[in-house]
Amino acid sequence: MPIGRSVFAQLMDCMPRRAFERCVERYRGQHRIHSFSCYDQYLCMAFAQLTYRESLRDIETCLRAVQPKLYHAGLRGRVSRSTLADANESRDWRIYADFAQILIRRARQLYGDQPFAVELAQTAYAFDATTIDLCLALFPWAQFRRHKAAVKLHTLLDLRAQIPTFVAITHGRTAEVTLLDALVIEPGAFYVLDRGYTDFGRLHTLTQSLAFFVIRGKRGLDYARRLSRPVDRTTGLRSDQTIMLCGPKTMTLYPVPLRRISYVDRETGHRFVFLTNHFTLPPLHIAQLYKCRWQIELFFKWIKQHLRIKAFYGTSVNAVKTQVWIAISIYVLVAILKKQLGLDRSLSEILQILSVTLFERVPLSQVVTAFLVQDSRDDSCNQLSLFNL
Repeated sequence: MPIGRSVFAQLMDCMPRRAFERCVERYRGQHRIHSFSCYDQYLCMAFAQLTYRESLRDIETCLRAVQPKLYHAGLRGRVSRSTLADANESRDWRIYADFAQILIRRARQLYGDQPFAVELAQTAYAFDATTIDLCLALFPWAQFRRHKAAVKLHTLLDLRAQIPTFVAITHGRTAEVTLLDALVIEPGAFYVLDRGYTDFGRLHTLTQSLAFFVIRGKRGLDYARRLSRPVDRTTGLRSDQTIMLCGPKTMTLYPVPLRRISYVDRETGHRFVFLTNHFTLPPLHIAQLYKCRWQIELFFKWIKQHLRIKAFYGTSVNAVKTQVWIAISIYVLVAILKKQLGLDRSLSEILQILSVTLFERVPLSQVVTAFLVQDSRDDSCNQLSLFNL
């Protein structure tokens, strides 16, 4: 009987190899390199992400333990921690950023028909950032406070597909609202923002770009009511108004009407005020759309728990960005695998299964779908009862 390929090799078959090589060529990743290619580097880092390796020495030890299996998994170069450290330090992180964007486009096509909590024809995005703490002694370039270092991970999440479409890694001191300038605005799309992104000049830019936003309003906003619409108070809505900003600065930055919706969460009793430039969507849908913003917080929590982005294998800026982008590409690659195989398992379950079966020679679909069910009625006749009197 022919021996099958390893689970790791089958998983890597899901990635478009030719597209990866184009990314390498774009940034001259193979310039003067005769061994340990960028693809070898990617495979080592992917292995580290999938199996939760703690350090470069850990990666080296584990891969050398399965040395005879590496060639058929696609890894041709000799694995050593010094070689991998040099690769992470010197090879342009944009290779892996561009490749992750290719996977993201593919995943969004697969998840385009996902059900969404709000009846919405347009694409809805949530934009937010999370802070990744670092050791100041090892990452002096990322000093955040006097005794602390950090970087920020800014993410634009497609709420329907739950796939990150834009990712930026910046210094921990970077003001999060300034990253709105880096977004390529999609006309007709909704951008759901927390109140920390309240900048009426930038919000007006979204309006001029024919995009819509939903943002939580801050207290003390100076405005004048122009119109009030009736609401069903049994749903938690309290008001639906058209307003004009009256502050000496805000009225200049945002000179056109805004919609203000007041809503009380019936479960918690908390009052929320939302501002939006969309005037026809039912007010309850606006409140539900903002509630979907919580998905990006869950995304940040998920990747910090299940991927290696809180502890790094290198200390340079390039090494940090390389590791984060490879981690994101692995997240998207597993999401693609889940959709292609039609799996009911969660991404975390799939990652756990892959972590212990990477070098098993069985079909990938069989590994992630097979499970054992213990039948409690199948009692062995030799098993004594603990409470038998």
